[in-house]
Amino acid sequence: MFECRFIRALLFFVAVACAAVASAAVKSDEKPFTIVLDPGHGGKDYGCVGKLTNEKTIVLDVAKRLGKILAKEHPEIKQVYTRDSDRYLTLQQRADVANAAHGDLFVSIHVNSIDKRARNRTTVKGASVYTLGLHKSDNNLNVAMRENAVMELEPDYSTKYHGFDPNSSESYIMFELNQNSHVTNSLELASGMQHELITTAGRADKSVRQAGFWVLWAAAMPSVLVELDFICNPQMEQFLNSESGREKCARALANAISAYYTHHRRGAAASSQAASVASAAGEGQAQESGKEASESKPTYHVQFMTSGTQLAAGDKRLAGVEDAAFYYEGGVYKYYSGTFPSLSKARKRLAAVRKKYPEAFIIKLRDGKRI
Repeated sequence: MFECRFIRALLFFVAVACAAVASAAVKSDEKPFTIVLDPGHGGKDYGCVGKLTNEKTIVLDVAKRLGKILAKEHPEIKQVYTRDSDRYLTLQQRADVANAAHGDLFVSIHVNSIDKRARNRTTVKGASVYTLGLHKSDNNLNVAMRENAVMELEPDYSTKYHGFDPNSSESYIMFELNQNSHVTNSLELASGMQHELITTAGRADKSVRQAGFWVLWAAAMPSVLVELDFICNPQMEQFLNSESGREKCARALANAISAYYTHHRRGAAASSQAASVASAAGEGQAQESGKEASESKPTYHVQFMTSGTQLAAGDKRLAGVEDAAFYYEGGVYKYYSGTFPSLSKARKRLAAVRKKYPEAFIIKLRDGKRI
């Protein structure tokens, strides 16, 4: 019985994913860069609750502060909120808002907590930024289950979400089978946000992670879910409940979004300008230029971590990683292992690197620049 429900659900997921990719493909190049800000929870759903405040209140305030910063520094960016007041939305409604807006980025903002019986409940601390993927640890799965469990507030949620059970680890197989086409850009944004939350907001580093969040899967664009810190830790709750703490978190996220936006928009503009120059130069010159470009072949590498500063050669974080090197992008040093002429060879190295860095992934470079 479960297998039949799972197969039907998987077919539905594939159909929706194909439709989302098709929808994204027809978006006009002339449209403004659009960011969808998603303050988690709201209304009857308080999220994680502390002694001073609660998750839904914190994240709405941080999202609005973030929006104000972006409006001042990048007025050309269009902002869309899934909610801008204390109201309840389902996970699917949040994704629907993002997809209807044809967003270029989806940022879901949350705060973290752990079980009341955990011994380190009042001392655990740190920020994490998640992208969609299969959970690599029980901790990642637990966070995804908690965030997805908001489904249970909906009547007959099992039917609405086509048999997906947020409390069953078997249901999360779909995130392993689904290869999100936006994973590279999502990881780029997540790495930048993690770096900023550490350096600008002063949060402890709980790392970039992957897990099966429904709202990230359903949003047809690069998407991240941010856990600002742990509300169950009294010291961290005081920070999250303060004006300065929320402003620092908003500033950190704004810095990362600005770097991502600047990088991608400049890249698009440069490509467009290069195409115009080649066209004006004439067919013969364009062919010669294409011949020269073809001589510089792309290479494949396994990216495994990012750092706000260049690491020393003997840094312990590089220990055990073969042929470690880095490239600099968006104000961040991005470290990778190996240089390979083909994707198949890079995949062999990926398996080895993931033993130490489970979130490692393959990138492609040409002349030291990401493509």
